[in-house]
Amino acid sequence: MAHPMGAGSEGDFRLDFDPRVRLEFQGSKISSDGGLLLYRELDDALGLFDKAVGFLRDTRKGKNGVHTLMGLLRQSVFGRLAGYEDVNDAQRLARDPVMRQIVGGRAVDGQAASSSQMGRFETEVLATVHNRDALTDMPGQWIDAVHNRQGLNYITLDMDSSVSPTHGAQEGTAWNGHFGCNCYHPLFIFNQFGHLERCALRNGNVHSADDWKALLTPVIARYAQRDIMRFFRGDAAFAIPELYETLEAAGYSYAIRLKKNAVLEEKISHRLTRPVGRPSKTKVKRFYEAFEYQAASWSKPRWVVAKIEWHPGELFPRLGFIVTNIPFTPKELFRFYNQRSTAEQHIKEGKNAIIWTRLSCKRFCDNEVRLQLHALAYNLGVFLQGVDLPEEIADWSLTSIQSRLIKIGARVVRHARKITFQLAEVAVSGEVLGQIIAAIRNIKPPPRPA
Repeated sequence: MAHPMGAGSEGDFRLDFDPRVRLEFQGSKISSDGGLLLYRELDDALGLFDKAVGFLRDTRKGKNGVHTLMGLLRQSVFGRLAGYEDVNDAQRLARDPVMRQIVGGRAVDGQAASSSQMGRFETEVLATVHNRDALTDMPGQWIDAVHNRQGLNYITLDMDSSVSPTHGAQEGTAWNGHFGCNCYHPLFIFNQFGHLERCALRNGNVHSADDWKALLTPVIARYAQRDIMRFFRGDAAFAIPELYETLEAAGYSYAIRLKKNAVLEEKISHRLTRPVGRPSKTKVKRFYEAFEYQAASWSKPRWVVAKIEWHPGELFPRLGFIVTNIPFTPKELFRFYNQRSTAEQHIKEGKNAIIWTRLSCKRFCDNEVRLQLHALAYNLGVFLQGVDLPEEIADWSLTSIQSRLIKIGARVVRHARKITFQLAEVAVSGEVLGQIIAAIRNIKPPPRPA
């Protein structure tokens, strides 16, 4: 059999089905992530990383560092945005022409950080107490920058927990009976735009609402000075009297599900007998009730809205209860509450596109850093959805944007005074790409007068 490399060649492969076809690997000239350059342009328009590094402390003691703190942070976040969930791929990405351009500085003509350099950056520099706190605050600061450019009329916060399965002896991992696995149990707050306002990594065996106050209080404080309407949604895990009082004191309108109990069912007992007439075989019969209710642990009565659904073929009704201070009609209230399911979709996007469940470090604090880096990558990805995108891609999910826009093949051509990236025109045309760039430029602040 002929040598697969071909006679006299060292860097190409010949294929037997057509001897004219050869394969070459040009890692320093060709990239599979050309769309990341659009996000680097978005970063420049919003000043995201300029803002971020101002709150981080560079604890490196050497004086001959090749890469700046901003360059290392960009490599961590942009790499995750492209689907490289940890530092294992950094050695290859260090030679990638797009990643080198994003990192900037010496990386443009040399190479970006190696796996060992990125590992030390994430587990030593970012893992300090100060930098972990700064990373936790960073998503909110980025979101404020977006709101300041695009305006804000109201905010709706959705709080929810999720599962990050673990497969080793990481600190804080524990069996969670609800999820049926050893895991971490992170907590998230999203807004109506899909932005991740704040998140926290927690041990695997904690309650879904554990540490809600530590997570929610800074978000409430950020929006306290804005003249906007404020809303909050949560499932039954967040039916906590102290949470109601916190939201009421901060001027939030809320809709939080309650678990059914005998007292609540007694309030709607007249609706719990099957409606008169032959049951429909296809249609759901739906009724609503609203009443005042005060649980033993509550400091005052509050409004509760109930939904009673009789489904075909079912002997008993399905019940739902929501405690609220919103003056909506019952039907409007449940429609508003049901939109909370978008938070679950955002979590799914984070898991599938950004792979923020990849928390495989031994130390808990290192995994905290990784989750926050994933959160920044997720927000950076979602921010592009907030600009005036072309109609063809306006409804794309983050997963679609990653696979069809970020993963554009690119070939770099260097000249003395310019660097050209030749992009593959497959899922996205040149015309659409130009419209995206124009939309990003429209959110840039006007130049300062000389």
